[in-house]
Amino acid sequence: MAYYRQVGPVPKQRHTLFKDENGNVLYEELMGEEGFSMDSSLLYHRHIPSAMVGARSWALPDQELTSNNPLLPRHLKLHDLFTEDQVSQVDAVTGRRLVLGNSDVRISYGHVGKTSPLYKNAIGDECVYVEKGSALVETQFGSLEATEGDYVMIPRATIHRWVMRDGERARLYFIEANSHIAPPKNYLSKYGQLLEHAPYCERDLHGPTEPLLYDETDVEVYIKHRGRGASGLQGTVHILPHHPFDVVGWDGCLYPYTFNIKDYMPITGKVHQPPPVHQVFEGHNFVICNFVPRKVDYHELAVPVPYYHSNVDSDEIMFYVDGDYEARKGSGIGRGSISIHPGGHPHGPQPGAIEASLGVEYFDETAVMVDTFRPLDLGEAAVATDDGKYASSWTGGRWISEASK
Repeated sequence: MAYYRQVGPVPKQRHTLFKDENGNVLYEELMGEEGFSMDSSLLYHRHIPSAMVGARSWALPDQELTSNNPLLPRHLKLHDLFTEDQVSQVDAVTGRRLVLGNSDVRISYGHVGKTSPLYKNAIGDECVYVEKGSALVETQFGSLEATEGDYVMIPRATIHRWVMRDGERARLYFIEANSHIAPPKNYLSKYGQLLEHAPYCERDLHGPTEPLLYDETDVEVYIKHRGRGASGLQGTVHILPHHPFDVVGWDGCLYPYTFNIKDYMPITGKVHQPPPVHQVFEGHNFVICNFVPRKVDYHELAVPVPYYHSNVDSDEIMFYVDGDYEARKGSGIGRGSISIHPGGHPHGPQPGAIEASLGVEYFDETAVMVDTFRPLDLGEAAVATDDGKYASSWTGGRWISEASK
């Protein structure tokens, strides 16, 4: 995080004795990144945060990955993953389905209508984009209201749950890192402040505002962590003697927060601007960009849609959220679609899109893009929703099958 925040009471000096209003000792916990050499916060608990009274294994949702072989651009229809009848029984932890993944990042999707169990990802940060709907995200730092268009940023090992209230539903796009996720370094001063050329600032980042205190016993927490299985991931459930939401106060620079895509100020130019100007966050070996409604290129001979380009170093994953994405007209892509443009394949507008875009002054589109610098494999959700037609969309459907060669 770029700046300091305090919620609730904390002692005058860190690492000193601190008691509550009844004279009971509060237990200080340092939650930090990269050992003791990155951002951290100090949390003050009513109960010992290390205490546990039981544990069992948790079988994670299907984590199997299949190589994108033969190498193909693909179109996935994520809205086909869940039926309306299923949504009320799907939660954001046990019900998410794996779409894509590699050793740096995993992308999953869920259409949820059920409150999740308490959960922490002990592998890396999670960035969850709220495509549709809303939820209350409760954490040991306090609560966050998650609404349509929000990125919900959850630091590694933050205990949290997604609470669905009074029939709430939400479509959630999960980006799970094996690292930390933060604003791009080129947006930050050497001391961590977002600079003037950044497309958003600290005012747009919303963290918890008050402590969240529960008084319950024998509480289960689901944990995703490193393991020795084929996926390198394992699950465990810890049973805690007291509810982990017992933090009376905390301060520091590491905490969950939300940022809404509507607060992103797009950067435009006289000619078409490359994807880096749309960047919003980054992790190890991947970046997150968003494309929002905006005025477009104003050169008298401008071509507003992207030029054809080869992803030499990365796979490009575009999640189409809303609007009318000009470059993909005629491809079948719509709301809830993902396009996979793998490294090694030149991609660009569908036939006729360039001509149709000439003279256009405004794009009404919303999309979230993840570019990875290692190839992505297909999760079970990608295999289940691949339309099987996208690779031939630049040739009017013409395709020479293996069997006909």
